[in-house]
Amino acid sequence: MASDRFDLVVLGGGPAGYVAAIRAAQLGLRVACIDENAQLGGTCLRVGCIPSKALLESSHLYHEAQHQFAEHGVNLSGVDLDLSQMMNRKEKIVDTLTGGIGMLFKKNKITDIRGRGKMLDAHTIEVTGDQPQTIQADKVLLALGSRPAGLRGIEEDGEWIGNSTTALSFKEVPKRLVVIGGGYIGLELGSVWNRLGSEVVVLEATDRILMGIDSEIAKIAHRTFQKQGLQFHTKTFVQSAKRVNDSCVVEIKDGDPIECDRVLLSTGRVPTTENVGLDAAGVSTDERGFLTVNHNFQTSVDNVYAIGDCIGGAMLAHKAMEEGIVCVERMTGISSHVNYDVIPAVVYTHPEISMVGQTEDALKEAGTAYRKGIGHFGANGRARTLGEPDGRVKILADEQTDRVLGVHIIGVSAGDLIAEAAAAMEFGASSEDIARTCHAHPTLSEALHEAALAVDKRAIHTA
Repeated sequence: MASDRFDLVVLGGGPAGYVAAIRAAQLGLRVACIDENAQLGGTCLRVGCIPSKALLESSHLYHEAQHQFAEHGVNLSGVDLDLSQMMNRKEKIVDTLTGGIGMLFKKNKITDIRGRGKMLDAHTIEVTGDQPQTIQADKVLLALGSRPAGLRGIEEDGEWIGNSTTALSFKEVPKRLVVIGGGYIGLELGSVWNRLGSEVVVLEATDRILMGIDSEIAKIAHRTFQKQGLQFHTKTFVQSAKRVNDSCVVEIKDGDPIECDRVLLSTGRVPTTENVGLDAAGVSTDERGFLTVNHNFQTSVDNVYAIGDCIGGAMLAHKAMEEGIVCVERMTGISSHVNYDVIPAVVYTHPEISMVGQTEDALKEAGTAYRKGIGHFGANGRARTLGEPDGRVKILADEQTDRVLGVHIIGVSAGDLIAEAAAAMEFGASSEDIARTCHAHPTLSEALHEAALAVDKRAIHTA
């Protein structure tokens, strides 16, 4: 076996790993990145964020062509779905972006190693694959990522009954799709197939969809998705799902079984920390398999660090990227940090949903005195011209200091609009700061401005 030594070896080429590798190389470290997949980019880029957003955009355009273009005076007939072409477009986008990471590695002189990496001790990693080798590292950074969680009784076969990866590559539109789990992944993919013609049934064990999202926003979303044709069954416990003859059968507690063509299991994610040699390296995990780290992202072994999904918290690509940058900066003596109170999150349904900071539910539970301002897209000129008047922006500000504590948006381009709120909160802005900032007209951002004005009960365009 060949052997080489690096200042830093990153195990995992997803958002956390590849970003950390690039930043470490910029800081002068000799870096290698090990990933077992044919393409870099991890779950997010290969079989998660990017392909799902490609399908969401394509399915939205298809739905608009069928149902909304006529409002603009664009009359179409014979609108057909070419699912194969839709999937090809998705794959081209993925190929372009994953290839881009490879070029960035070359530019930054990062050694790209493809194979399965396993730690033999705290400084040694064995790589198996087409080119077996042993790598020596002064420091090791574990960016191991996560995978879809399974559920007892669900007989996944990767075709008829599967997870989010399966649902990204259906060869035909299911007549009936059952989604187990009412979180953002299930709703995004359920929305795709609903627009393309599936009857989509969402089964959720809790009493509401989108747990973790502000409850007022989640209720609006629930009503909106129902109007779009999605069917919801909350407080519904799934006991099993299996293939029976030519259909799938989902058994639920205290209810009749549901027959369907496909089943999407979407009940969260778990860390992929097995079979990477953690025991041999002396690295410990908690009872759920997550790696425990300190403020420098060091594990129980000083020279072994960990970031991203495998350390828990919000399983978001941008959070993982931020941790990657901060980890290697702190590793090299730069005093940077991650502000976990200002990590935005987006649900890419239609309308989009975004949030940053605290929910109104959390503020009430903590007994925090706050003021609330609402800006409606229905009163926004740009939203009206786009034909997207539904939705709102909600700003929550501290009663005493007026500091913005949370911003929640449901509506067109919510994922882009949340960036202003996140930047404002990072700088400790008050709602008055946003209200006193001139926003261009006509733009969607005026809905955020209107919400800020409404905190002090001086909204201009809202009755």
